[in-house]
Amino acid sequence: MGEKYDVAVVGAGPAGYHAAIRAAQLGLSTLCIDQWLDDQGVLQPGGTCLNVGCIPSKALLDASHKYQQAQSEFSTIGIKAKSVAMDIAQMQKHKRSVVASLTQGVSSLLKSNGVAVMAGHATLGADKQLTVSSDSGSPVVIQAENIILAPGSRPIEIDACQRDDQCIVDSTGALAFDEVPRRLGIIGAGVIGLELGSVWSRLGSEVVLLEAMDAFLPGADSQVAKEALKQYKRQGLDIRLGAKVVGSQNEDGEVVISYEDAEGLQTETFDRVVVAVGRRPQTTDLLEDASGISLDERGFIKVDEHCQTGIPGVFAVGDAVRGAMLAHKGMEEGVMVAERIKGKKPQVNYDTVPMVIYTHPEIAWVGKTEDDLSKEGTEFKAGVFPMAASGRGMASQETVGLVKVIADAVSDRVLGVHMIGAHASELIAEAVIAMEFGASAEDIGLTMFAHPTLSEGLHEAALAVSGHAIHIANRKRR
Repeated sequence: MGEKYDVAVVGAGPAGYHAAIRAAQLGLSTLCIDQWLDDQGVLQPGGTCLNVGCIPSKALLDASHKYQQAQSEFSTIGIKAKSVAMDIAQMQKHKRSVVASLTQGVSSLLKSNGVAVMAGHATLGADKQLTVSSDSGSPVVIQAENIILAPGSRPIEIDACQRDDQCIVDSTGALAFDEVPRRLGIIGAGVIGLELGSVWSRLGSEVVLLEAMDAFLPGADSQVAKEALKQYKRQGLDIRLGAKVVGSQNEDGEVVISYEDAEGLQTETFDRVVVAVGRRPQTTDLLEDASGISLDERGFIKVDEHCQTGIPGVFAVGDAVRGAMLAHKGMEEGVMVAERIKGKKPQVNYDTVPMVIYTHPEIAWVGKTEDDLSKEGTEFKAGVFPMAASGRGMASQETVGLVKVIADAVSDRVLGVHMIGAHASELIAEAVIAMEFGASAEDIGLTMFAHPTLSEGLHEAALAVSGHAIHIANRKRR
């Protein structure tokens, strides 16, 4: 029999490394297994998020936004920036340095917390036995009292436009372009497509997003989604809804995409195409039939509200289980599971998982939308504050967007907060905290916010729920 641990974690992405570190902090002997290696064959923890997802995309989004500001916005506030140019090679170098720093940081955290690490592909068999295979030697068998599966996810591929990693790429490839495509096609106008489209559009690409669904950002508040679509189109993104891609063909270094819309069959030609239609769980070759672990029809590992599988002592967290595929959701699940293994009783509140789209303006929300509540038959009231009325927004040229607070019509408890505007990714945390404590709109309205700040938008929106907003014209008088 092989090595034995209290806890073995499969995957060193956000969900996995959080689980491993917390388990070790609680005094449990812990092993973390991952197969993500750098060019030198050294284990590079962090999963998709740190390596080819959240972190590198934000580095490119920030760089491209600053470039766009220098080109077209600085002159308004008196900054003259002549002959501004973008060095794509340096931008990519900066991205890689950020990724390297963070992945090395995770390695250091695992080590300093006493977590053993192992490189290789883990497969779970009968009796909670893990077999770890690698190119460096014979398979190693691991026994653990508790196993946490955190394998992450991978991009969905489509038959109509198969990746060749040259002209047709997935999100990973789109983060590594060494030159700006003249014409870029993106299949999918969800979070990933919009963020990648924003990066390359700012840098000079003509970007067309083909979205099969008729609705734009159906998970977001409809008012926010409508404002977002208007702003994206104003920025030059060509977003075509109800456009289902049915085929692709490479011709002389270009890609001809065929798609169907309300007018019939259409074609468009691009230099590069990004397939960004979502992600699926990375559960292929993870489980032997004898493991006893059940998957649903989409390949997600079946778990209960505490991320327990059907096998005692085996848990699954992160992108491989139900719920939003978000790093922060996986992080909290990983910590929860580690603590429950130790006998504690934490829970993850899935009603307060914040969602963010890191375009500019940013979009963020938490809780229910008006449509959700209407379908449930819940009576509600809503208050909206336009960021055009924000003093700080005016001073910093950030007047696009709005903040909406939705509260129960009877109890006044906040049921959802939705926003589009500058720094929405940061501001949404205030709403999450309020909802975690069961705050009412009145509670937020009675809370003192610093002035001038963008966060005052949340304060005013909460006041607007009952018609008490100070900085909105024609408000209700009560």
